[in-house]
Amino acid sequence: MEGSPILTQMPKVGQSLDRRTTRDVIVEKLMVLIATNMLRPGDVLPGERELANVLHVSRETVRGAIQTLAARGIVEVSQGSRTRVCNVDLSHLTVTIASPSAIDSYDLEDVHAARLHIELKVVGDAAERVGDDTMSKLRSLLDAQKLCGDDAMRFLICDREFHVAIYRACGNPLLSDFVTDLYTYMMNYRRSAMSRPGAIDASYDDHVEIVEALARRDREAVVAAFRQHLTRIYDTTKELLT
Repeated sequence: MEGSPILTQMPKVGQSLDRRTTRDVIVEKLMVLIATNMLRPGDVLPGERELANVLHVSRETVRGAIQTLAARGIVEVSQGSRTRVCNVDLSHLTVTIASPSAIDSYDLEDVHAARLHIELKVVGDAAERVGDDTMSKLRSLLDAQKLCGDDAMRFLICDREFHVAIYRACGNPLLSDFVTDLYTYMMNYRRSAMSRPGAIDASYDDHVEIVEALARRDREAVVAAFRQHLTRIYDTTKELLT
């Protein structure tokens, strides 16, 4: 077994993760936002302070991540520190388990059914396991969402952090990664849907209800609130696809 080519060719995932710095994690997060069309070519990124607040890192970490992305030609930093997304194709990038293009190849009905079947189980488990640190982060993200106004791009950056924080609280990393991939489905359409009048307010209200239920550790209420939220996402995405 020691000389097995299969074992020697396996990536050393654990060691790779150990070597990742916080800056590397933020680089990956920003690349995923671009890969899933949450950030589009020509978009101006939110400022360092805003990104640091949403991503729960220091401004120095955000600055370092942006410098790394600029060196790779993924973003362009112009005079006055405005950071703009370059015209790059990152659709091949793996989000957690699959690439955005792989997820987007599925039918809307199938993805919605999968989310109802799996995601509701995940968030239900999260309701029973969520810790104080995660609750504090979720409340901070609600505050950040309030400041987004009608800017769909900014809201969705907060939205992704909000969802992923809840998924991770379920205690099963594989299920968390899987539903995170499902979350990225047709994100280009999601951004268009969130640009419609009242869409951000409705999603924010859903988030408030979810956080209140999580604070009570009320599994049934969390699942009901998420079901309502997922149905809203399904309806608005279907409307844009037809």
